[in-house]
Amino acid sequence: MAKLLFRLHNVADDEADEVRDLLRTQQIDFYETDAGRWGISVAALWLVDETRLEEAQRLIDDYQAERSTRLAAEHHLSESLGERLRRQPLTILAYLLLVALVLYFSLMPFLDLGR
Repeated sequence: MAKLLFRLHNVADDEADEVRDLLRTQQIDFYETDAGRWGISVAALWLVDETRLEEAQRLIDDYQAERSTRLAAEHHLSESLGERLRRQPLTILAYLLLVALVLYFSLMPFLDLGR
């Protein structure tokens, strides 16, 4: 009987694709079910051969740990506002002026009511 291996609910498409590729690369037989038309079924990857369950779970756990580390590193490398301000000061200033104008014209009618 098939065993539930990996739920696909709220999983990014690239992560699901990478897990599928990992299982195929390791020649682990699986099949996939979707949530169905009304979303009440289980969208998941199911293991065909129960004897390889521990191996498949270990592979997925290792993959997810590596993915978490990789995404954290990518997030850490993303540019901060200060760095962007140093690199593009005029663009940031233009955006700030635009925001100030939108706020001014949005709030001005309410501020005039008090007079």
